[in-house]
Amino acid sequence: MNTRRSFLYKGMLGIAAGTIVNIPSIFAKPSLSEKPKAEDDSFKLAVAGYSFVNFNLEESLKMMKKVDVHHLCIKDFHLPYKSTAGQIAAFHAALKESDVTGYAVGPIYTKTKKDIDNAFDYAKRVGVDLIVGIPVHDDLVYVAQKTKEYNIRYAIHNHGPEDELYPTAESIYTLIKELDPRVGICFDMGHNARAGHDSIADLQNYSKRIFDIHLKNITVATKTGATCELGRGVINIPAFVKMLRKSGYSGHCGLEYEKDMKDPLAGIAESVGYFRGVCEGTR
Repeated sequence: MNTRRSFLYKGMLGIAAGTIVNIPSIFAKPSLSEKPKAEDDSFKLAVAGYSFVNFNLEESLKMMKKVDVHHLCIKDFHLPYKSTAGQIAAFHAALKESDVTGYAVGPIYTKTKKDIDNAFDYAKRVGVDLIVGIPVHDDLVYVAQKTKEYNIRYAIHNHGPEDELYPTAESIYTLIKELDPRVGICFDMGHNARAGHDSIADLQNYSKRIFDIHLKNITVATKTGATCELGRGVINIPAFVKMLRKSGYSGHCGLEYEKDMKDPLAGIAESVGYFRGVCEGTR
């Protein structure tokens, strides 16, 4: 039986292997029975930009390079909302140099329709087709109208039991199920579990409207639960990965690491290695 330790061990070996050069070909030659790599999954490992709230873009990209992750959800502290075309071009050039793609913007909090207009304009200028947002309930129909106008998807983020607007994936789905299908969910699996919900079951139940995932684990499945390294919490990550495959999820899994946020690299590396080990070990 595969254990959390074996998953972590496999994953960390994968990270270490990426740093080794000039390996003799006898060791690089795959066997006929070798399993597909985790990267062959339809879902893509990413980092949620908030993980780097205490770091500038250059420092953030260096950490992503160390853990060999190539997708980023863009936060405004790295690319301000009022950025010029030149600043946006320079931002994308920096990402390209580090072999990173910015696939979405947000989370973006909005309180007015003007805020929503600005969010869609920002996403269009940045060149992404997904906004992660937190609108007020009264503006949901307007959000749906904007998704049609711009053909940009909008994923509403759930923030757990403290969030009066969207505590869980279910609370979002109930409000959006009759809206344009370009309005969906950014599924924060950790906050969902903190609100007393089964994140694996909810992934299955709402997968058709889940456009993005904030990948995290928590210490306990209650309001007091804190974010921890991916392999150390109460959410069954191997079962979650199996459900990603079963549900046909093809979006990003953005690791949102909120522990030790002033010194996150070790925890991010452990979590990335564990996730890759799970993906390989559960095939």
